[in-house]
Amino acid sequence: MNKNVVSLLRFFLKRIIFVLLILGFSSRALASKEKEHTSLLTPEERKSAFYLDEISVPCPGEIFAAINKVSRPNWTTLDLGGTAPITTHRTQLALAVGVFVTNGYIAVEAQDSQQVKNIGRDIMSLSKALGVSQAILSRGNNLIEFADQSEWNSLRNELEATENEVKTTMIDQQDRNLIKLISAGAWLRGLEVASKIIIADYSQRGANLLYEPELARHLALDLASLPEKLRNDPLVLQARETLFHVATFLEKERHGLSKNNLISIEEEAKKIVLAIETSDTSPLSPPPLHSTNP
Repeated sequence: MNKNVVSLLRFFLKRIIFVLLILGFSSRALASKEKEHTSLLTPEERKSAFYLDEISVPCPGEIFAAINKVSRPNWTTLDLGGTAPITTHRTQLALAVGVFVTNGYIAVEAQDSQQVKNIGRDIMSLSKALGVSQAILSRGNNLIEFADQSEWNSLRNELEATENEVKTTMIDQQDRNLIKLISAGAWLRGLEVASKIIIADYSQRGANLLYEPELARHLALDLASLPEKLRNDPLVLQARETLFHVATFLEKERHGLSKNNLISIEEEAKKIVLAIETSDTSPLSPPPLHSTNP
């Protein structure tokens, strides 16, 4: 599949998402307010962000692109995460999809083709357990193909399309609640990595990039609005608490995030990401969904 075809697919996918949201999947746009610290994302980058409920959630690739403008991160030294967690809990599977999509962007930035392929297979495995594997099978194959050919720009585009396709498939399957979990997982992993990068090469301009208290609070409220069974899941409770704490912390630091502030944020985000990536080893847990299929 060439780059023109990939770009065309992305265009049509975004138009489909837009139409779905206009038809009622999104009620209103979040009223933006003046704030001291503005995002370094350009208007064009913000337009391409996936709209979830009432707020624009930039994909991890857009955040990392902005970081590249203010820093010179050594992507090859960053931890790309472990293998997909073995679990039957749909909440954890959805959070993990978000985490692993972000891991994919890190691997692309590091230009590590083998890791891109490994992460692509993990995303397919997680999606299969969620029941959306058929929708992204071709996407996963494209990730592997582009990694073999070292087509890094195409890989960035395909990762964004993969994440959005999982979300739109869940809308079709009336699994909209899981979309909120995917977005939360992706943002938390992105926050962990971005904090680590800015800490290593600290600048106020780079720190301002992470000043997104409204987004953190919105994602936390999304998790709080889930049906009772989902919102009381221990991992969801931990993710929600982390998001609320980060939002409150950011709101207090209106005069700029210091290096020590970022260290605290990174540590908190790292804890929840590690919990998301940890397999369920409880002896009472049934075998993972994807292992029961031939």
